[in-house]
Amino acid sequence: MLNNGKFYVGRTDNLKRRISEHKNGKVRSTHLKLPRLIFYEAFLEKADSTRRERYLKSSKGKSTLRMMVKETLAKCGHVAELAYA
Repeated sequence: MLNNGKFYVGRTDNLKRRISEHKNGKVRSTHLKLPRLIFYEAFLEKADSTRRERYLKSSKGKSTLRMMVKETLAKCGHVAELAYA
């Protein structure tokens, strides 16, 4: 999640490296938005991860992700204010 309440969805073959790149401002799309990891999925095949990324970036996928995160945060006692763009 970004500091503006929006989600960043991306795919990588090395999660630790990608998190480091985001934290060090090396990713152009997030360098000013201070992203933090709140959810990830692992896939054995690149094609599967690419398909899932495309879905999560779609309108229906964004709604699904938003609902999953809100429900999870509510169960943990956190209030989630998520952007709708």
